[in-house]
Amino acid sequence: MDKKNALRAGALAAGTTLMMLLMSSPALAVTRDDGDDPGSGLSVIETLGLFVVAPLVLFGVIAGLVMVLDKSHESHRVTTRNIKTKPKAESKV
Repeated sequence: MDKKNALRAGALAAGTTLMMLLMSSPALAVTRDDGDDPGSGLSVIETLGLFVVAPLVLFGVIAGLVMVLDKSHESHRVTTRNIKTKPKAESKV
């Protein structure tokens, strides 16, 4: 019974996708609408700045703020300074 439902859901999704593709004709985008006035395009430098540099800077700022404002205890962090390799309890044999 579970396979029937999965098949039905897949057929519905495929049918919906097909209908959306058929109803959105690319020929509708050839002519301009009234009031459609595109601006000037971005240069390569502006595009790289907007879509590459700006997200990297934003990531750096957020990561820096997280590291600076981190209030967790030093003992909870896993570093090479606080890894103990010797067992705490000795076996009594």
